Amino acid sequence: MAAEGDKFVYDPERNYDDATLAQIRVMENEIASQNNIVSERLSMQNLKDEYADADDVFKLKIKDLESRYHYMRRTRGDGNCFYRAFGFACLEMFLADSKNLPRFKDVAQKSRDELVSLGFPQFTIEDFHESFMDVIEKIEKQCSVTELSDIFNNQGLSDYIVVYLRLLVSGYLQKEAEFFVNFIEGERTVKEFCNQEVEPMGKESDHIHIIALTSTLGIPVRVEYMDRVDSSKCTQHNFPEDSQPSIVLLYRPGHYDILYSR
Repeated sequence: MAAEGDKFVYDPERNYDDATLAQIRVMENEIASQNNIVSERLSMQNLKDEYADADDVFKLKIKDLESRYHYMRRTRGDGNCFYRAFGFACLEMFLADSKNLPRFKDVAQKSRDELVSLGFPQFTIEDFHESFMDVIEKIEKQCSVTELSDIFNNQGLSDYIVVYLRLLVSGYLQKEAEFFVNFIEGERTVKEFCNQEVEPMGKESDHIHIIALTSTLGIPVRVEYMDRVDSSKCTQHNFPEDSQPSIVLLYRPGHYDILYSR
C-alpha cells in the first residue's frame, strides 16, 4: 500500500487488516466530517435548492428529473461515489425484490477464486471478499434499509465494499483486456490502467468502469447525465445499452448520486 497525497492506493502485495485501513483513511477529512457517506432519501427539492442560483440549463434539467424521479440519495464526493452509489442501490434493490439475489450471491461467491486466478494474491482478497459476502447475507436475511445505511455509513465497512467492487472492475477489465485496451489512453496496458485508475481509492469512474462492473455482476444501470449540454432534458445512458436498468444513478460532472423513479 502506498499513499499518494491523501488518497489510498491499493497494493496487491500487501495484506490489509483493520489497523492498516484505519491508518490510511485520511482522505477528504473535511468532507467526511460534514456529510454522511450515503444520505437518507431526499426529495428532489433538495437538488432544486442546490441549484437555486444556477443558469437555466441546469434548472430545466432538474425539472426534467423531477417529472420522472421522486427521490434521490446523495453520496459523499470522495472519488468513490460511483462504487458507493452502485453498491447501495444494488443491495437496496434486493431488499425490495430478492428474486435475482441468489444469482448475484453466486456470482459474488465465485468472484474470489476468479480474481485469484487472474493473479491477485489470495491473502489480499479474502478479507474484502468475506466482508462483501457478509453484507450480501444480511440482505438475504432481509435486514432493514436503515441497517444497510448504517453499513455504508461505517467508514471501515463502506471502504471494504468499495475496495472489493474496484477489484471486481479491475479483474473484469484484465480478463477482457484484448477488447478494453482499445479504449485506454496514454499507451498503457490494461493492467497499468487498472493499477493507476481502478484499484486506488479516490480515483473517479467513467464509462469503462461502469461497463465492467455492470457486466461482471450482471446488474444493469441507467445513468442520467446532468451537464451543460444545451438541452432541456438529461441524457440517459443504459449499461448495457440494450438492457432494462434495475437501478438509476445521477451523474453530475465528477459525481454520482442515486435516483428513485416515480
